Amino acid sequence: MSRRYFGTDGVRGEVGKHPMTAEFALRLANAAAQVLAPDGGSVMIGKDTRVSGYMFESALEAGFVAAGVDVMLLGPLPTPGIAFMTRSFSADLGVVISASHNPFYDNGIKFFDRNGSKLSDDVELAIERLLDQPSITRESQRLGRARRVDTSRVRYQDFCKDSIKGVSLDGLRIVLDCSNGAGYKVAPRILNELGAQIIPIGCSPNGRNINDTCGSTHPELLQKTVVAVDADMGIALDGDGDRLVMVDNLGNLIDGDQLIYIIARARAQAGRLSGPVVGTVMSNLGLERALQSEGIAFVRAKVGDRYVIEQMQRHGASLGGESSGHLICLDKTTTGDGIISALQILAIVRSTGRPLNELAAEMPIYPQCMINVRVEQRFDPGESAPINAAVEQAERALAERGRIVLRASGTEPVIRVMVEGEDESEVRTTAESLADVVRSAAA
Repeated sequence: MSRRYFGTDGVRGEVGKHPMTAEFALRLANAAAQVLAPDGGSVMIGKDTRVSGYMFESALEAGFVAAGVDVMLLGPLPTPGIAFMTRSFSADLGVVISASHNPFYDNGIKFFDRNGSKLSDDVELAIERLLDQPSITRESQRLGRARRVDTSRVRYQDFCKDSIKGVSLDGLRIVLDCSNGAGYKVAPRILNELGAQIIPIGCSPNGRNINDTCGSTHPELLQKTVVAVDADMGIALDGDGDRLVMVDNLGNLIDGDQLIYIIARARAQAGRLSGPVVGTVMSNLGLERALQSEGIAFVRAKVGDRYVIEQMQRHGASLGGESSGHLICLDKTTTGDGIISALQILAIVRSTGRPLNELAAEMPIYPQCMINVRVEQRFDPGESAPINAAVEQAERALAERGRIVLRASGTEPVIRVMVEGEDESEVRTTAESLADVVRSAAA
């Protein structure tokens, strides 16, 4: 079993402090109950399709019930669906058992509050402080109860369909790749009920094939299938259903930046775009410039959906996301949702009568080179004088033709060197030069 910290993304943190074991899951649930539902209450627990999910589900159930909290078990459901169901059932908190786009042997746990939003840092720290304390068990008359409510997932399906209320997908032929993950039941049903003809792939989970050469992180099969079956487009989710990439009818991959642009432009033209669009420091320069040409402001956040949401809330924005396909439509839901994001794109295709490849072509994609420099010990590259000097020199050379981002990975001892710009050769040469400087500084 992989060893992970408890964190907001389920797999964040370094190996060692809190191993992901059944015993840890029980203590985590018990600690969360003491912080978030000290007088009893209810919790929704959902998961993706990893084989270890059954073990962690049972352990979490035991920890919550012992602390006097009633448990509602949802079974496999996308992460945003669990956030929605937590709100829908007025539960005190929601729990997701998933390691998102990671391999099946990873797993993690993350929480939503009663509003379907991620926990604050203060609440997380309060839970972590109790992890090393003995778990509590209420007297028999105050123990919680557990029941399955997995058939209630139709509420989430209806919620997704209502996000494009009145739009029919009749006549659209779509290849749908659910990554053998949490969306394998609800996503095909939603699209079918809206009238689309679905060719499913990655919809046969066996506990070990989640994200295995399929889904948003491995779209090659989807690209080939769309062309082979003459589909209008393809949709790929990740293992927990909160990320989306798409494929046009020609087999071209349409990433998160392009999808954000399509939605932003359509909403701006309809007068329904609130605030700026929020991306991250890794969002393609082409997105920023394409939005500027439409008169749409653009704000960059740190990498991570929680930071994107923080900036969206700060600026009153309704749309944001990451290049990886984590799109957030705050006017539709409280967190990133691959299915709802896909439906927004499909509604635009339907309303404009234009194919996906035409809509995406209006955003230029600037060449981008990413080099991951492995280091013995993680450090902040911004605190290194030689690295700062090299970056300043490179930025002067690129001028307005590009940009540079250096950042430490949050999950592994790696410094990510990213350079993008107008000229592919210049971009690569600059990235390789900066990577050499980082290697020297880390030696």
